[in-house]
Order: sequence, then structure tokens, then C-alpha cells
Amino acid sequence: MAVTFGTARTLDQSMIERVVRQVTSSGKTQAITAPFTGEPLAELPLSTAEDVRVAHAKAHEAQRAWAALPVQERAEPFLRLHDALLDRREEILDVVQWETGKARRHAFEEVLDVAGCTLHYVRRAPGLLAPRRRAGIFPIATKTFEVRHPKGTVALISPWNYPLSLGVTDVVPALLAGNTVVHKPDTQTALSTLWTIDLLVSLGMPREIWQVVLGDPAEIGDPLIEGADYVAFTGSTRGGRKIAEAAASRLIGCSLELGGKNPMIVLDDADLDVAAQGALRACFTNAGQLCISVERLYVHDAVHDAFVERFVRQTRNMKLGAGLDWNVQMGSLTSRRQLDAVSAHVDDAVAKGAEVLTGGKARPDVGPLFYEPTILAGVDESMGLCRDETFGPVVSVYRFADEDEAVEKANDSDYGLNASIWTRDLSRGRALATRIKAGTVNINEGYGSAYASYDAPMGGMKSSGLGRRHGAEGLLKYTETQTVSSQASWLGFEPILGMTYDKYADTLSGLLKTMKKLHVK
Repeated sequence: MAVTFGTARTLDQSMIERVVRQVTSSGKTQAITAPFTGEPLAELPLSTAEDVRVAHAKAHEAQRAWAALPVQERAEPFLRLHDALLDRREEILDVVQWETGKARRHAFEEVLDVAGCTLHYVRRAPGLLAPRRRAGIFPIATKTFEVRHPKGTVALISPWNYPLSLGVTDVVPALLAGNTVVHKPDTQTALSTLWTIDLLVSLGMPREIWQVVLGDPAEIGDPLIEGADYVAFTGSTRGGRKIAEAAASRLIGCSLELGGKNPMIVLDDADLDVAAQGALRACFTNAGQLCISVERLYVHDAVHDAFVERFVRQTRNMKLGAGLDWNVQMGSLTSRRQLDAVSAHVDDAVAKGAEVLTGGKARPDVGPLFYEPTILAGVDESMGLCRDETFGPVVSVYRFADEDEAVEKANDSDYGLNASIWTRDLSRGRALATRIKAGTVNINEGYGSAYASYDAPMGGMKSSGLGRRHGAEGLLKYTETQTVSSQASWLGFEPILGMTYDKYADTLSGLLKTMKKLHVK
């Protein structure tokens, strides 16, 4: 595997000092290090439980005035964000790379995601939030409307692996819906969120509507949820269960995007060169630290050997590096904990008989947290990585004989977040996709085609989560639905014109039967 170096350009310390002022903190700090080098990157303020309560108080105070604005007015700073983010992409790409260790091309996916998702909701929010006429019980006499109100204050918890994407694209629809947000990004990767808030404030966003707190969940997790009217969480399944329990105890809603052990199916009619290149992207984007990346690869017997030969060759030729240029194909893992978890999964599998087709070891010569893109064969139920999410650059390859076996194996998992199918026959691929128990299924792509279709919902089945981001639900989940219905005074639910109740019952029953025949709704 080729290696490239080059991290001479560092982050502007004056920028860091400016953006960290967005954090509600009593003064305690924590140093974060750069995954590329292991050296100190920034000193970030930490929040106490009382700081979280202060942030909630500020958000609650700001929410009423924010919600009172017309939605078109609320949307203006986010409309400006689209172009401003793209124009200043080099600056934010540096921030994302330095705090995560990912390759620049993978950081750019985050920029594209925030720009595209934000623009989608800016355009759709006025229509989605407008009152909707609904059919009343009596034609003409009853007029019924569905009205949307903001929840109030949303607690949002975002992870370290895609800090710009997942720290912004869930917040924007919540704010557009008229809520305020108290946001806890992961401390290691908070700079990208803070940079974006700083930019949005310069574009006209009121500062108080997006509060940020940082710290250990054990200290600030409870007050974060206790002050919220809704909770949105992206992270591990274990963490999601705790969030769901805490939200349920307060009778507030929550949405959870959790873990995945995502399958990719290569059918016997697939273009193998294209599929191998697609697998490279599906498995090793962001060093596999992507909840929708592929960790299980099922290949039809008829093409197994030819596909694996191509996939292994392309994987061996990948460029690893700690560079801020565009040539690096895979960057670093983000934390020592993640490197240890990946190493443990691979070492356990190899010790129990798995075959390493390529990769299989850490690369401290490249950087302290690098691990080679790894392909394994012969993985079975005795090995932890067979069923448990690895969340690193590791994929296991299996054979299958027919579509029924492929579906059975793909669905044999506690998870159901994402899946991928490769075939030249799109009709065949779509038919097979409907049999996969996953929230999104991509045909001839690993994850991007479904994820970036912002008009369609994205989320998990089974242990991969509750609720959806994107689509109408990605905004409307942050609202309360109210039904407002008016009844004409001359027609009610009591007898009129001196009717007896039995005569009224006969008349109303006849009317309802006539409405049925006329298909009146």
C-alpha cells in the first residue's frame, strides 16, 4: 500500500480561540489531539451539569421569538450557508481533517452533505410546515386543518465520525421547524460544529438558538435530556437504548440512528470491475468509521474468485496517508480506542482461523492511529467480527449460491441500517432490495445514492434505530401535530328541528351510507 505524508498546514489558533466561545462552560478545559500526529490540537472548554441547565434556559428563552418568525425568515441564514460553506470549503476541510484524521476526499463528502441537505430543507420547510386541509366528518359543514408547532428545545447528541455532517444536518431542520437546540457534539470533533455556528452567526442566525455543551455523558447526559422537549441521537446501539429509556421516562419523543453491520451483495451478473471499485468506497470510506459502511460482503459463487481478485488488488493499491491533499484514499482512525477495537477484532478472527487476504495490521509508520484496509475470508460465528460492528477498515467476504441464500445471510443480523446490491439488471436489484431488512438499500452504490436522496427518509430497522432523518419525517419529527376543526353552527352532533334521538339516528345512519356510496370522504 502506498503511503503519502504532508501535514505541514496547521489550524489557525485565533480561529480556534474565537469559535470555542460558542461553548457554555464554567472554565474547565480538555486538550484534544490530532489523530494524524498524536500531538495537541486544541484546548476545548468543558461544561458542567449546571452549564447544561444554563444552556437550556438560554435556548428556552430564545425559542418563542424564533418560532414567531415566518419560516421563510428563519430559513434565510441557512440559505446563505449553502454558498458560504462551499466558498470556504478549504478552511472547513482542514478543520475536519485535523480533528478526525480522515482523508480530504471523505471530509469533502461532509461539506457536500451539509450544503445539499440544508438547501433541501430550506426549500421544503415552508410547504412541510404550512397548515394542511384535512377531510372533515361532514362535507361543507366541517372544516379541519392539521397545524404544526415546534417541540420547543431539542437536545441533539452527535458523534465523532462525521462531525460536520451529523453535527449540522440534524440541527438545521430542527431550527427551521421553530425549535431551539442544545447540542452536545463529541469533544474530540467539536471544532467543525463550532466553526459552522460561527459562520451562521455571521450570516444572520441568532446566536442563542443553537447552544453547545461539551463533556462526559456521565456528567452532563442527564441534565441534557431533563431539559429537552425532544432528543435526537446518533451513535452506538448501546448508547441509543439508554437515550430511549431516558426519553421514555419523561414521555418525550426521540430519534435514534444507531449501529450497523451492513451487507453488500454481488450478483452473478454484476460488472466486477465496477463492483470492486464500489466495494472499495463502501468498505473503506473514512477508514470504515461510517455507520452505513459495508462490513459483510456476499459474492455469488460464479463470480466469487474473479471479484475477490479485483477487490484485493485494488485494496492493496490504496494510498494511505496523513495528508491534507486530495491524493490520499484512506486516512487515520480517530481514536486509540477505535484502533484497539479494530485490532482486537482482526486478531481474534485470525487466531480462530480467518484468512487475511490483505491488510490486517496497524501502521504506526504512517501515523499513531492508522490501520490497513483489511479483507478477511473464512470468518465464522466463533469470531467477534462476524456479528459485532467493527467500525473500522475491515470487511469479511462470504460466498452464496442463489438469491434466497444471499437474502437469508444479509438479514441474519441484529442490525438493519444499510445494504448494497450490485447487478446489471436494475429491476432484479430493486426486487431483491425489497427483501432486505434495512432502512436503506443502494443498487450499484455502497451508501451514497440512498443517503444523499434527501427527499427520502434514512434510518434503521431492528437494532439500528428509531425514526428517520431526511425526507419529510426528518423535519416533521421536530414538531407537534395539532388538529383544528370548525363545525357549522346549523349542523352538530345532536338532533335538530325537533327530531327525536331515534329519528336522528335513522337519518344520520342513512346519510353515512349515502356518503359511502358516493365515495365522499
